[in-house]
Amino acid sequence: MTLTRVQASFDAQSMMTTLGAKIIHLDDGVCHIAAPILPGSLQQQGFGHAALTFAIGDSAAGYAALTKMPATQEVMTAEIKINLIAPATGDRLVAEGRVEKPGRRLIVVTADVFAEQGAARKKIALLQGTMIPVDL
Repeated sequence: MTLTRVQASFDAQSMMTTLGAKIIHLDDGVCHIAAPILPGSLQQQGFGHAALTFAIGDSAAGYAALTKMPATQEVMTAEIKINLIAPATGDRLVAEGRVEKPGRRLIVVTADVFAEQGAARKKIALLQGTMIPVDL
């Protein structure tokens, strides 16, 4: 795993740039992504939109998986499910992705998403899914 490779892949995602998302922690099998809850990412009741929660959760899980891949491969989401358990309120969201089971054909991943307001932190979603290796 090279942190530079993962960061370069992340930087190439225009969606993450649009959302103002940043990788804030990266290690073997782990990736944390933070994104501000911007005025353009709110739903009709004023909470952060589920699409924001899903996007950073999926990316955190995917980049956690990428840390396990050889330099000749990338990953793609084969399937991922989300359970939204609380409204996204606060200043920013933080998705903490991790690899649960690496494999040659399937990588099982999870992510927890938290809403942060100052020092307060609340879990708002959990995701579980499968990533697949893709040859470059």
